[in-house]
Parts: sequence; structure tokens; C-alpha cells
Amino acid sequence: MPRDYYEVLGVPRDAAEKDIKKAYRKSALENHPDRNQGDPQSEERFKEAAEAYEVLSDRDKRARYDQFGHAGVKGATHAGAWSVDDIFSQFGDVFGDLFGGAFGGFQRGGGPQRGAHLRMEMALTLEEIFTGTTKTVTIQRHETCARCGGNGGEPGHDPEACGTCGGHGQVRRGSGFFVMQTVCPACRGRGSVITVNCRECTGEGRTRRKRDIDIHVPAGVEDESQMRLSGEGDAPHGGGPQGDLYCVFRTKPHDFFIRREGADLWCEVPLDFAQATLGTKLEIKTLEGEAALTIPGGTETGKVFRLRSQGLPSARGRGRGHQFVRVYVDVPTSPTAQQKDLLREFGRIERERREKQTRSVFDRVKEIFE
Repeated sequence: MPRDYYEVLGVPRDAAEKDIKKAYRKSALENHPDRNQGDPQSEERFKEAAEAYEVLSDRDKRARYDQFGHAGVKGATHAGAWSVDDIFSQFGDVFGDLFGGAFGGFQRGGGPQRGAHLRMEMALTLEEIFTGTTKTVTIQRHETCARCGGNGGEPGHDPEACGTCGGHGQVRRGSGFFVMQTVCPACRGRGSVITVNCRECTGEGRTRRKRDIDIHVPAGVEDESQMRLSGEGDAPHGGGPQGDLYCVFRTKPHDFFIRREGADLWCEVPLDFAQATLGTKLEIKTLEGEAALTIPGGTETGKVFRLRSQGLPSARGRGRGHQFVRVYVDVPTSPTAQQKDLLREFGRIERERREKQTRSVFDRVKEIFE
């Protein structure tokens, strides 16, 4: 079981957001894999801290975690499965220039930087989740400038060596034991600076575009799960691979089903007084049509019945969930005169029955003592 997130970051449960951010930044510095190359566990600790920060820095996730623990945020955390680069792209604002730039600007090994990851949410109906679907979404992202190829310079004008880093693309910061090599802030790791800005992107090396993307949603996709679309995120400054697009799925409210629990569905169905007392057969709405349900006589409000394999497909491809039907007795608020007369007669007969039952019990007890 994962460690307590507050314990991971070393903060109390009532810690303020700024203290959580400060603690995460400190932990990330201490456990950065490049600073602990002889410690194979450092990357796991680095990811563990990122997962804790992902939850505790989000107000809704933190509230669920405080109330239910790890079960409350199951499926809602992703940092543990991300690479180190992914973590810096997602939480780059925490580190700033310390690791070579803000969001999406982290480089490892001096290679071309990767663009920022993008995140979006997609609301799905239960019917769409049941069958699976394909949806086209429109996103805005940065793309490598077609005119300059991403270098930001106007074609025909050669760039010059960067005076800050001497053309190396890296600068060293700190002194003594704590020395870090980071991306040059002047040239952003390219080792050169442009002399004439590209007239298309004005020297940024990328332009903002709208794109339509088809997202294939598998049947049974779980609520708050996410899909990673590789290379569909932002392009970086100065050329390089694009980041990824993360699509988080949400389940829309339904007009019949009151909630979803994994692959199981829940609904509520009313019974009138006669149906609850005498029993009946009902046709219950399902995602595929209707299913027969037998209600035995004497059913009380709150009784739950199960329709086997009438829920959603399992996201892991292992059969289907169930549909649970909770019934309640619907008491009429404005009965007619005829209904009142029938209910009074029913009440009279029921009282007589109870009185006879009580007398019978009394007589048997009396016989015992006599």
C-alpha cells in the first residue's frame, strides 16, 4: 500500500498550499535522479513525491484523500506512472529556472527539449461508455513554425553563437558541492541566438493553431481515468518533439441511473402499496433495453435487487458489471376518496388481524401458567 502522502512530503495534515509546494520542491531536489546516479531508488522516491504533490496540491483530490484515504483518489493520480520528463512538464511551475525553465522547459542530457503536455476533459454518457465511441475534439496548441522550422530565425539569416553559454547550450550554477548544469536561459539550450526574427512566428519558433483530433474511447472506460495521446501536445521553443495530450474521462449524470460504481450501475424504482404488499413483476430499464425483475410480496423500502451482467463492460475486458435496483414504496400524498375508503377498510381488517394474533398469544401463555 502506498505511504501516506503527508508523510511522503513531511508536512502536517493541515499544511497550507505554499508549504506543500515548498516541501515537494525540496523533496524533488533531494531525490532528482541526476543527482543520485548511484541510488537506483531515487527515481521511485522522486515519483512518489510527485504523486503525493499531485493529490495534495489539488483541492478536490485532497478533500477526497483526507476523507477516504488512498481509496478516495484511486484512478485519479498519474504521477506514479509518469516518466521524470513527464513530471517536470506537469509541475514545471514548482521548479522554475532551477531545472532549466518553466512548464515544459526541462531538458535531460542536453538534448532538444520536449514540448509541454496538454490536458483536457471529456464528458461521456453511460450509453457512450457502454458501446465505446469516437469523438472529435478541437484543441489549441503550439506547433513548430513551418517557415523557420522551429529555430525562430528568418530563412537566409544565419544565427550567432550565444554569448551567455559560449555556444554550449548549458550553464553551470552554484558552487562547492551543490553545482548544477542547466539549460542556458538566453538561448534555451540551442547554443545560438537568432539575428533576424522569423516574420511568421516573430522569433518564437512556433505558432498557435487549432486542431481537430479523433479520440477513440474504449467501451467501459472508467470514470476519471485518462488516455495519453503521444505527440499531440505543445511544440517546444526552438524545435523538438511535441508533448503529449492527456484526456481525462468523466461520466455524465443520467436521467435513470443514480450512480456508477466501476462497472456496476445503480437505479431506484418506485412501488405502490399494493405491489410492495402483494408482490409483482416489473420491466426494468437497462442500457440494452428492459429486463424482467420479480418483486416478492412484503418488500420494504430500501430492498436492493441485482440484475446480473446488466452493467457496463469491464475496462479490463473481463465480462460486465451488474445493475442494482433499489426499490421504495411510493406513498400517495393526495389519495382519492375511493382510495381512502379502501385504505380505511384495509386498516380495519389489519387491526382485527393483529388483535386476534395478540389474543391467541395471550391465551397460549395463560394456558402455560394454568
